[in-house]
Amino acid sequence: MSKQTPLFDAHTAAGGKLVEFAGWSLPINYGSQMDEHHAVRKAAGMFDVSHMTVVDIQGEDAGPYLRRLLANDVARLKEAGQALYGCMLNEQGGVIDDLITYFLEPTFYRTVVNAATRVVDLDWMRSQAKGFAIEITERDDLAMIAVQGPAAREKVIELLGARSAESLKPFRATSHGDYFIARTGYTGEDGFEVLLPTELAEDFWNGLIEAGVQPCGLGARDSLRLEAGLNLYGQDMDTSTSPLESNLAWTVAFEPPERDFIGRQALEAQKAAGVPRQLVGLVLERGAIPRTGAKVITPAGEGVITSGIFGPSIGLPVALARIPSGQFEQVEVELRGRQLPARIAKPPFVRNGEVKV
Repeated sequence: MSKQTPLFDAHTAAGGKLVEFAGWSLPINYGSQMDEHHAVRKAAGMFDVSHMTVVDIQGEDAGPYLRRLLANDVARLKEAGQALYGCMLNEQGGVIDDLITYFLEPTFYRTVVNAATRVVDLDWMRSQAKGFAIEITERDDLAMIAVQGPAAREKVIELLGARSAESLKPFRATSHGDYFIARTGYTGEDGFEVLLPTELAEDFWNGLIEAGVQPCGLGARDSLRLEAGLNLYGQDMDTSTSPLESNLAWTVAFEPPERDFIGRQALEAQKAAGVPRQLVGLVLERGAIPRTGAKVITPAGEGVITSGIFGPSIGLPVALARIPSGQFEQVEVELRGRQLPARIAKPPFVRNGEVKV
């Protein structure tokens, strides 16, 4: 039986079409996925992301532990509320998960990991904690609501009276009473991700509806993130791929050289030998939607579509594809027995409402 978030009844009341996702019952849409997508690009939409797993890491070794655990370096975080995005790797350099880490105090960090990898992540994090003076706590008492779009921040600040959040820079967070407000998201638009006690979630959700924020489901979340060129774990990267093969080399902190993070040796060996594959963006000028698993034909050999959609903001099919390394401008995508031309375009396809391709 699928688990329910604290907003399950609110989704039902709003007419959400519920589906199973990563063991949770979540809305795929509330009617028109296209309308929900455009609401986020043009005004403000909100998503129940309470299925995500919040993990607090506390103790005198919290920093050293995370510097070992993550490929990105939490030593870059100097101010309370700063955040960074990065990957948690295995010894072979494969991506166990991608996550956001917030620096709250020198002995207190907060991470947000994916729902589908919750059990694996927690097992791995705890297995790597041996020898470190830390406590790892899953915060299942918190709900999480993402409010995204050009009007999103204004709506949240007004509803909560959270004027302290007005000055938040991207990838910064602040506490406002019981609310933890982060200027982060997964849509390519501005906005907040708000963590709050589960018992407050429904009132906050309904208050946002009254303020004119559009409830959005998983369908719009996927089309928005893909137009923004953002990876989805399990499709665009997993334990069989490294960050260097997943357009995430920018999240790997090789400096300082003495930091021995898990997977470092494997990544250095891959760099030295030459990274064999790359994750690229594709735009198709016509034809069917490039679905996950479709073959990509390049001058250097075959690749595969990892994620594909019709981009509502672009008006064209777009995709992410893992292909052999090399410099190409054009490839072909095999769909239903046809080979359709596609041009390589550097993600994001859309950012802050502006089409980039």
